Parts: sequence; C-alpha cells; structure tokens
Amino acid sequence: MGKASLKRQLPDSEAKAVGRNIRTSPQKLNLVAQLIRGKKAEQALNDLTFSNRRISNDVKKVLQSAIANAENNHNLDVDSLIVAEAYVGKTMVMKRFRARAKGRAARILKPFSQVTIVVREVEEKA
Repeated sequence: MGKASLKRQLPDSEAKAVGRNIRTSPQKLNLVAQLIRGKKAEQALNDLTFSNRRISNDVKKVLQSAIANAENNHNLDVDSLIVAEAYVGKTMVMKRFRARAKGRAARILKPFSQVTIVVREVEEKA
C-alpha cells in the first residue's frame, strides 16, 4: 500500500536539488551560494568550477543535479535555465573535545549544512 504521493510543490517551469550533510558551516556554504544566485546555469557552473573555495565542488554537484532534474524529469530547456534560488540550512553538529591543561576539555564543534538549489526556465529576450 503506502502513502499517496504529494502534489508537486514547485511550478512546472522549475526543478530543484538538495545537497544534504555537507561537512562545512552554513556561513561558509552561504558565501558560495551567494556566488550563483540569479545567474544563468551555465555561468554559475563556470563560477563554481573556477572558485577557490573547497566547498564549491559540492555545490557544483548539487547544481548539476538540479539541471539534470530539469532536463530529464521536467523536460525543460537547459540553455534557458537560471538559478532562481540557492539557500542554505544547518543540519547536525558533531561535538568533539580536545584535552587541555589541568584535566580540562575544550569543545570542538563540527557543523554540517545542506544546500537547496532551484533552477527556473525563463524565456530568452530577443
């Protein structure tokens, strides 16, 4: 049996992909997400390819997944896609400790994040 499937929440001209459990802080990940917001998909891929930030490879994979979802699942034209939304959320935080002097401990927080990228098909202006 199973549950009934939900209605599609996005319009027909949009597709999205979510990257979960990315091992970086949301603040650092948001800097990379800001880099691609509102750009054409091809330009955003180029920016992520040549970015010096380590996490840009993970964001690039999510963007490629969103483009593939748009093309294969929703029959959208890849050449007319823009990055409509790119937002970041925080997930879990691994807590570790480092031994310090006199038997004390210092806490180390290792945060994880998730990034959601929505691509939208727009009409070309002639």
